[in-house]
Amino acid sequence: MRRCFGFFAAALMGLCVTAHAEDLKVPEGFRALFNAKDTTGWHGMPHFDPRKLAALSEEERAAKLAEWNKGIEEHWSVVDGAVVNDGHGPYLTTDESFTDYELLIDYKTVPLADSGIYLKTTPQVQIWDSTEEKKFGIGADKGSGGLWNNSAGAPGKDPSVLADKPFGEWNSFRIRQVGARTSVWLNGKHVVDNAIMENYWDRAAPLLPSGQIQLQTHGGEISWRNIFIREIGSEEANAILKECSGDGFTSVFDGKSLEGWQGAAENYEVVDGAIQCKSGHGGTLYTKDKYADFQVRLEFKLPEGGNNGLAIRYPGEGNPAYSGMCELQVLDSEHPKYAKLDPRQYHGSAYGMIPAHRGYLRPVGEWNFQVVTVKGSTLQVELNGNIILKGDLAEAKDFMANSEHPGKDLPEGYFGFAGHNDPVMFRAIEIKAID
Repeated sequence: MRRCFGFFAAALMGLCVTAHAEDLKVPEGFRALFNAKDTTGWHGMPHFDPRKLAALSEEERAAKLAEWNKGIEEHWSVVDGAVVNDGHGPYLTTDESFTDYELLIDYKTVPLADSGIYLKTTPQVQIWDSTEEKKFGIGADKGSGGLWNNSAGAPGKDPSVLADKPFGEWNSFRIRQVGARTSVWLNGKHVVDNAIMENYWDRAAPLLPSGQIQLQTHGGEISWRNIFIREIGSEEANAILKECSGDGFTSVFDGKSLEGWQGAAENYEVVDGAIQCKSGHGGTLYTKDKYADFQVRLEFKLPEGGNNGLAIRYPGEGNPAYSGMCELQVLDSEHPKYAKLDPRQYHGSAYGMIPAHRGYLRPVGEWNFQVVTVKGSTLQVELNGNIILKGDLAEAKDFMANSEHPGKDLPEGYFGFAGHNDPVMFRAIEIKAID
């Protein structure tokens, strides 16, 4: 999915073009972000919180953009088909924003370089001089490609292997981002594997749902070329996320029948290989087996205004939001009829207890991929590659409408679906017990 922002649409045509490149050889399935002639499709923007930019009025944003674009004219040029920065000025920033995508980009820099690539307007895939001993203490010796602004010790902060080429040679990145799940290949070596990229601007929130690509300036000359992007659709994104979510899962749905399920089976049906709640019906459909600590991964599709829920450690009777450990909401959160809900009622929330972050559902009618991890009293919900809830029900004391949740401390129970009269669909349902 790609979104364009009108206030970034001004093309920067004032650059000095020293030489025109030959026609670009665009890889199959990709499109060029840089035309090798000028910076059409790009604008200037420094290290600046995109939330603050979005909060400005149109006039204020236009003034900022005009100011930053002057720096592009002063510090960037196009030479022999590459866009070159002198080490100063604003970052070259795409006019477009991207959600799930694969990016190809080459760079060449100089000794003492320190640069990077911002993804979703967030720092960054790091570029170092891996021989600069003064920066060994902050990771330069490990080489380029890591998600340097991740927290200390977090997966992906450092590249798994030193893959930089000697100065004077071109380096090639392949970067894939699905949600916050980020993989990086540098010169053909896989240096970051499916790591969550943290939200530098707000550590408590997931990475922005979408954002721009920025080429950082940081004191040393750097050249960029062959910048291509391929946007990833939801079906491919879900397949990538499933492949990267680990093994050891067991299917609990055969795609054909409700065999192995119990409860309100008369209110559910199998449609196109998915379990669907019958329109106008409800009740809890749940597994034949109980689970203590477990992970469940599945895909779900919402109709407009759709409402359902995941029953976690359900005892087999009662309302799973209260009698069970919790009900994790499955909801078309952005539908107008839900505009005034309690934050603890939106998609991914532990109903009435812990709110989830919003804005990470795919459009209505597309399949979403979700992984839920239950350990002791803790819950984690990862939606489309973004961790939208991470909490401990043992610490939940403030309940919506002052309604107690007597089942929240249950050590085990069934997994199921808490139907609420809407034809929400679930498929590819797999569970892994955690020892």
